Amino acid sequence: MQGIDKYMHLSRALGYTFNDESLLAQALTHRSAAKTHNERLEFLGDAVLGMVVADALYKTFPSVPEGKLTRMRSTLVKGDTLAEMAKEANVGELLRLGQGELKSGGHRRSSILADAMEAILGAIYLDAGLETVRRVILSLWDSRIQALDPNEHPKDNKTRLQEFLQSRRVPLPVYEVVNITGKDHAQTFEVGCSVSEFDLTVTASGNSRRKAEQQAAKLMLEKVEDAAR
Repeated sequence: MQGIDKYMHLSRALGYTFNDESLLAQALTHRSAAKTHNERLEFLGDAVLGMVVADALYKTFPSVPEGKLTRMRSTLVKGDTLAEMAKEANVGELLRLGQGELKSGGHRRSSILADAMEAILGAIYLDAGLETVRRVILSLWDSRIQALDPNEHPKDNKTRLQEFLQSRRVPLPVYEVVNITGKDHAQTFEVGCSVSEFDLTVTASGNSRRKAEQQAAKLMLEKVEDAAR
C-alpha cells in the first residue's frame, strides 16, 4: 500500500499505473544512487518519444515540410520541455539520488528531471508495450502539439548563446569534450563551455555530445546574462 501511495500523484499525472513497479523505481534512480539506474531506460524512452512525436506531427500537419517538422519535434522533445513536464508531475520528489546530488539540489536540476522523464517513458514501454506508451505520450503532449506554429523557428540553447554573445561583439564560446565514461552503447559525455570575455567556464553532461553541449550552453547563457546585467 505504501508503494501505491508513494506513486499515486505520478500515476495520475501520467494517466498510467505500472504493473511492475520496480521498473518505475529504476526509472527514478539516478546513476549517483545505485548501480542499477535509469540511463538505459532513458535511452529507450528517448527513442520511443521521438518516434511517437514524429508520427503525431506527420499526421497533425500533413502539408508541413520535413525541415519544419524536425524543428517542431525538437521543441517537443528537448530537455526544457521534458523538465517542465517532470516538474508538473512532481517527479523530483520521487527521485533516488546519491548524497552528492542530494546536497547540490539534484532533485530540482532540469537535466536530471528531463532524463528521468525519458526513463519513465522507457519503463512504460517495457511494462505495457508501444501502444500504451503512445497513448500516454499523446495525452501528455497533446496541448503542446496543438499549440505549435509550423512557421515559428525555435532556437536551441547553443544558438541563443551565440546570438547573445554576437549582439555584444563578444567572441563565440568554445566547446570541448573533457570526459567520456561508460560503455559504447551507454556513454556519458562531459562537455566544457568557455567564454573568454567573461572568464567563465561551465561543464555539463549528457548521453550524447550534442545533449551535453546544449546543456552546457544553457548553463553558460544563464551566467553571461547575469554577468552582463
